[in-house]
Amino acid sequence: MVGQRKWNRRTAAFVFLLPAVLGLIAFQLLPMISSIFISFSDWDLLSKWTQIHFIGWTNYVEVFSNEKSYTSIKNVFIFLIGYMPVITLLGIMFAVLLNRNIRAIKLYRAAIFVPVITSWVAVSIVWRWLLNGQSGLINYALSKIGIEGPIWLQDDHWAMVAIIAVTIWKDIGFVSIILLAGLQDISEDYYEAANLDGASAWSKLIKITIPLLSPTLFFIITISLINSFQVFDQVLIMTNGGPAGATSTIVEQVYRNAFQFNKMGFAAAQSWVLFVIIFSVTMVMQWLQRRWVVYER
Repeated sequence: MVGQRKWNRRTAAFVFLLPAVLGLIAFQLLPMISSIFISFSDWDLLSKWTQIHFIGWTNYVEVFSNEKSYTSIKNVFIFLIGYMPVITLLGIMFAVLLNRNIRAIKLYRAAIFVPVITSWVAVSIVWRWLLNGQSGLINYALSKIGIEGPIWLQDDHWAMVAIIAVTIWKDIGFVSIILLAGLQDISEDYYEAANLDGASAWSKLIKITIPLLSPTLFFIITISLINSFQVFDQVLIMTNGGPAGATSTIVEQVYRNAFQFNKMGFAAAQSWVLFVIIFSVTMVMQWLQRRWVVYER
């Protein structure tokens, strides 16, 4: 009877899991495997599978030799340099502020999280209007204090700055709330002991808060890095990759090559190069965490 019950449970589990497993195989695993083969071909998406011509490593060589493709990779790292330090520092600052016991604090926490749950399409359209060089509200406000604002989204020096700023504005709520949860998980006993020793607020921040918050910081930095490599929506809607490719990113190039230029093989190669970059960065982060992440015991 016991063996029969185990068999019935396994059968029931198999029956309930089967639809999800089949969907995973059909819509994720098989397309991923197929994309590997496609990346070694010059398939144009419109031809039959039987007309695929394998060309070896040509697509992968072109990923780094093609000017637009190389620029898109470079732009992603430029985005990272501008985005990561600011989102991390602002996240810590807002988390500390939101951790205070003040009136209507729950309202402030909800307000900062609203952009996170707002569609990137809606956000990008609104910010495209706000950053309009001629009739935008941002330049109008700057003109009131005697500053002539640039043509944000049409200037190759300011377009990426605008993309970074809008992305920070949208993501800061997520980062702050996650860091807030990490702050609230730190025991008050550490701060009480520090107060007895006469530690300053700065010492408590550096010696207690940051080290004990490091696991949460590690999570935030890793997630933000992965998301940064996949920047797409705001670029496509706000600048369309311009001006002159100044805001073009890898995912945006994958989209264009696959569905506009019908260069599916080249797009698949770009996708796998992106995967390797993200995987490598993630592994490096996993290795570095041993040196600075402190896990409370």
